[in-house]
Amino acid sequence: MMKLNPNWELKNCCNHEQVVFLVTVAVCTVVILALWRTILLRPFKLVTVFLHEASHAIACKLTCGHVEGIQVHADEGGTTQTRGGIYWLILPAGYLGSSFWGMVLILASTNLLTARIAAGCFVVALLVVLCVAKNWTLRGLCIGFVLFLGVVWVLQETTKIRILQYIILFIGVMNSLFSVYDIYDDLISRRVHSSDAEKFAEVCPCPCNGVGWGVIWGLISFLFLCGAMYLGLVILS
Repeated sequence: MMKLNPNWELKNCCNHEQVVFLVTVAVCTVVILALWRTILLRPFKLVTVFLHEASHAIACKLTCGHVEGIQVHADEGGTTQTRGGIYWLILPAGYLGSSFWGMVLILASTNLLTARIAAGCFVVALLVVLCVAKNWTLRGLCIGFVLFLGVVWVLQETTKIRILQYIILFIGVMNSLFSVYDIYDDLISRRVHSSDAEKFAEVCPCPCNGVGWGVIWGLISFLFLCGAMYLGLVILS
C-alpha cells in the first residue's frame, strides 16, 4: 500500500512484496513470450486488440465524434468505425491507449482492492462493448471474459485460490508487450500501409513517415511499461 510519503527514491529496495511483484512480472513475460505463437494466448491477445479498438472509440467520443461499431477479428486484427471527432487524436489512441491500459492494470494488481476495481471496470467495459459489437468474435470474447473474470472473482472470495491480482497483472503485462510488438510488426518488420501510424503520417507528415511515428509510439509504449514497473515498486515500498 502506498504511504502518504511515497518512497520515490526506492530506498532500501526491495522488500518481500516488491520482490514478488518483480518476479511475477518476469514470470508473466517469460510465459507470454514462450506461448506467443500458441492458441493458449489467443484469448488474451484478442483482449489486447479489444483494448486497442476501445481506445480509438474513447478518443472519438472525447473529441465529440460518434462510434458506429467495433470489430475484433479472429486473426488478431480489429476495426473501429467512427464518424467525426478529431482524426489525428483518434489514430494514435489505439497503440498508446493500449499501452496506457496495460500500465493501469499492472498498477492495479499491486493491491487487492484496486484489482477488484479494475476487474469490475473491465467487466462493465466488456458489457458496454457487447452492445456495439459488430461481429461474433468480439461478442464471444466479451461474453467469455465476463464469465472468466466472474469465475476468478468467485474463487477469490469463496475459496483459498487467490489469483485475481495475478490475472489482472498478467493481462496488464500482456497488453504492454503486445502493444510494443504490434507496433514493431505492423510498422518496422513488414510495414503495413493501412496501419494507424501510416494513416497518421498522411494527416500529420511532419517530422517523419509512418515508420518514424511507429518508432516514437513504440518508445512511448515502452516508457509506459517501465513507468508501471517503477510506480509499482513505489506503491509497494
